[in-house]
Amino acid sequence: MSTMTWHPYISDTTVGDIRVYLGLASPQLGNRRDIAVYLPPSYARQPDRRYPVVYMQDGQNLFDEATSFAGEWRADETMEELAGEGLEAIIVGVPNAGADRMAEYSPFRDQRHGGGQGHVYLRFLIDTLKPLIDRDLRTLPGRAHTGILGSSMGGLISIYGFFAYPEQFGFVGAMSPSLWFARGKVLTAIRRCPPILGQIYLDMGDAEPARSVGLCGDLHALLLAKGYMPERDLRYVLEEGAGHDEAAWARRLPDALRFLLRGRSHPL
Repeated sequence: MSTMTWHPYISDTTVGDIRVYLGLASPQLGNRRDIAVYLPPSYARQPDRRYPVVYMQDGQNLFDEATSFAGEWRADETMEELAGEGLEAIIVGVPNAGADRMAEYSPFRDQRHGGGQGHVYLRFLIDTLKPLIDRDLRTLPGRAHTGILGSSMGGLISIYGFFAYPEQFGFVGAMSPSLWFARGKVLTAIRRCPPILGQIYLDMGDAEPARSVGLCGDLHALLLAKGYMPERDLRYVLEEGAGHDEAAWARRLPDALRFLLRGRSHPL
């Protein structure tokens, strides 16, 4: 395993210390992608400190207006703000694979949309990307300090990944997850899983399609039935007037990360 060569990420719309590894190859998926990583403000100043890591999907949309689909999430600005509150983490932005996005983010095959490569994508995160991140950066590598987060189809693969790989992920953010994919089969899969120790952030906008809102409510009820305690293990947000778009996810991201990073960001 070779050491990753990091380059500064330079853009007019980024803030803080963001670095990029160009063309990381995935032997699982047979493709390559650039990995952008945000490092906390104290990273350079405190060389003995280690940090929790959040693996975020649709990395093109996180930091840079120029690469985003329809507006960036301002994840870098959010983390700079949270650092002032004592919450710091490494954010790993994993770009989607373009035309293969739906296939990689879907754990099950849908009769209309196809897909079903989610297991392979998660193995890429776990077996290829995470070992390199843990080797080259000062992470807290255990599951309790390793999270996964995404929106829409990225939210679907994130919530599935938390339950499918409990030995890897200790917290999850599922923003407007596409639970409808494959006729809601992910709910059936989660129902069969034992409760997984960790924190879950789940949200939806009430102006999103009624079916999506209903399924998200169903997932919330399922998680409560499994024993997840509101505001201790589980935060559920139904935002009034919010649609299915980048602006809504950017708006909700700060509180999502506040909940998920609570108690995880601390100097050693």
